Amino acid sequence: MPLDEVRRAVHEEIDRMTAREVLGLKEFLKTYPSPCRAACRNAPWDDEPETEWERRAVEEGLASVAENGGRRIPDEEMWRELDLESA
Repeated sequence: MPLDEVRRAVHEEIDRMTAREVLGLKEFLKTYPSPCRAACRNAPWDDEPETEWERRAVEEGLASVAENGGRRIPDEEMWRELDLESA
């Protein structure tokens, strides 16, 4: 089925939902993995030794989080900064 037909069918289903069902769907979709998260979750374990560059990058990242009061940058903010939107 072409994507535009699928989108139309999904919109029709949503239009038939109650407000409570739509809100529940919205919450459910927040848990749906992005392609980036799915790729990371399914990636094989890296069994190569850590390089000096990688070790320094991790130290810098941890220092940045510590300097920021433990606050990490949300994925969405990072994607915007890198002009990627939600990857």
